[in-house]
Amino acid sequence: MPHRKRPGRPLLADEEDGNASRREVPARVGHVIGRMKNYKILRDCRSHGDGLHHAVQAVAHMRNVALAA
Repeated sequence: MPHRKRPGRPLLADEEDGNASRREVPARVGHVIGRMKNYKILRDCRSHGDGLHHAVQAVAHMRNVALAA
């Protein structure tokens, strides 16, 4: 849970660092989903079964290959 600034009291350095690390996770997830949409594979996957799992794995492998090249 993020730390909030109380009236008349600034956040401590540890609290600010904790808030910063909490913000990174949703941002990274959003960027990964955006990259997967670039391959237009996830757009066609409507089910939450094995088909979606395999599509996500395939996109992740293609992304890793693109980063390695």
